[in-house]
Amino acid sequence: MTSPNPRRPIMPGNKLFESLPGAADPAAVTEAAHRTAELLVRGARSSDDAEVHARVVKLADDYGLDELAELWSDAPADSLPGALWRLYLLRSWVHSNAEGVSREFATGRKYAEVHAVVAGVAEPPGPTEVRDMVDAVLRGVATGDFATTLDRAAAFARIVATGRAHLADDGHDQVLSASKLVETADQLQTAARTERAGQLW
Repeated sequence: MTSPNPRRPIMPGNKLFESLPGAADPAAVTEAAHRTAELLVRGARSSDDAEVHARVVKLADDYGLDELAELWSDAPADSLPGALWRLYLLRSWVHSNAEGVSREFATGRKYAEVHAVVAGVAEPPGPTEVRDMVDAVLRGVATGDFATTLDRAAAFARIVATGRAHLADDGHDQVLSASKLVETADQLQTAARTERAGQLW
């Protein structure tokens, strides 16, 4: 699975964090990635956090998640920003190809019924239903249990991977793509376990 959009510069500019000088300092980028991820998932814990949190939310509201997601793109899979990056990629991919994804999901859930229950896509799984499910998962970042959000996304990716493998008609490329989706599902599931252990940062 790849991002449907070309990569943009990592930093959204100094409007987000006055203390960050720019994209040249990798440590500053890493700090920004972790801080924005923590604020979005955990919320503000102090008055200073509340001010930054308000700026982060405003950035997301004004420009979408694209600007924030670029901060998370190089984070390890077993970190909070890395988990958010994978959720973001999943959402972007579904929105760019909802019809194809819904076909793969419909096929895959015949072979992965337990995962289908966890993912929670409405019947029948058309493009709109698939988009709605992924959007609901992302809303869970702010309103629900984050570990459950990760589990649902992992189940969804696994079902689509199963469907893609069964529908593969061009051999290697689609099978390889399905295996990448399984890898993403595994990473999300590991992140969910780490979150439940209170160790996802």
